[in-house]
Amino acid sequence: MADGIKDKVAILGMGCTRFGELWDKGAEDLIVEAFQEALADAGVEKKDIQAAWLGTCFEEVNVGKSGIPLANTLKMPFIPVTRVENFCATGTEAFRGACYAVAAGAYDLVLALGVEKLKDTGYGGLPDFGSVMGTKNRFLFPNMTAPGAFATMATRYFSRYGVAPEEGKAALARISVKSHHSGSLNPKAHLKKEITVEEALKSPVVAWPLGLYDCCGVSDGAACAIITRPDIARKLRPDPVLVKAVQISVSSMEELSFNEWDGTHIETTYRAGLKAYEEAGIKNPRKEISLMEVHDCFSITELVTYEDLQISPRGKATEDVESGFFDLSGPIPCQSDGGLKCFGHPIGASGLRMIYEVYKQLQGKAGPRQIRNPGMGITHNLGGVPYFSVAAVTILGN
Repeated sequence: MADGIKDKVAILGMGCTRFGELWDKGAEDLIVEAFQEALADAGVEKKDIQAAWLGTCFEEVNVGKSGIPLANTLKMPFIPVTRVENFCATGTEAFRGACYAVAAGAYDLVLALGVEKLKDTGYGGLPDFGSVMGTKNRFLFPNMTAPGAFATMATRYFSRYGVAPEEGKAALARISVKSHHSGSLNPKAHLKKEITVEEALKSPVVAWPLGLYDCCGVSDGAACAIITRPDIARKLRPDPVLVKAVQISVSSMEELSFNEWDGTHIETTYRAGLKAYEEAGIKNPRKEISLMEVHDCFSITELVTYEDLQISPRGKATEDVESGFFDLSGPIPCQSDGGLKCFGHPIGASGLRMIYEVYKQLQGKAGPRQIRNPGMGITHNLGGVPYFSVAAVTILGN
């Protein structure tokens, strides 16, 4: 009977570029930069890598289809390279492929790398959903935008749980203020400016109740991980990080087809979290998780993810936000690196960027944003919109 990958896989090294509007760099530059950091961190040579997974979403823009761009850029001839894409969960999908290959015993040392030159698409935000989901989507959702979809979730959440709009908007602003503080401490973050709740509340409306500071940055960047077996990792460094669980849940769009979905949560996140906790052997996430990196494409997404991952009770996340529970100095810091909000969101790289932050925190190497005594950390990577999505949850530990 399948027993998962808990403690069968270790992260030996990781690398991550600075995220931002990197007009002076191409995808190849970003791939090389992230890879060189990971290689140095792992203490191995390029020739030791036996297989690789490349994650990129908009492959037509400055990257290219197939696994060839990675093999060509890094000059890694004739090893297997697999290109993967799974919306904004692409980076975690690449990581999952690498982890499964090692856990299965197919390889001893592999690479997972995610990259995106999102600014080169020419869009101010994400390219339209029709181009991503196919022609069918242009007829079903001709006017759908990501801010609009998540704004609808926010108003529904306020209504169901009796949260006054002013109170709800203040909680969302508090989430953004928290992330901006962490981002200000992170030299690799796209946005490093601290903000106040008042500034967030007065910012231009994007899709009510979401304002400018409720939306994440759109960025270029790359991140990668070198994966191996725990016994190999322990011989090469004293502080490898073990993979406790990797789970992905994909919507069949039943949320749009039936009446059971209440519009205040993301079902794929909840299901992936359940499976990940089972795989990792976690019984009480609020007591056993030390830090979180979640997919805060919008502040409301972070809010409902607290509940979907069973850290906050349903309808009570605003109370935890106001109490500082998720602050950098709180019981379970969330977005210690600034999150998508401030680190940025190059789609193919975001999942691996989250893992990079937890990896550094667990090793005690996060600098001025280092949290105290981390035990297990969780990452949550989401693609799509509330009513059809793919969610990936990874749990890491020492």
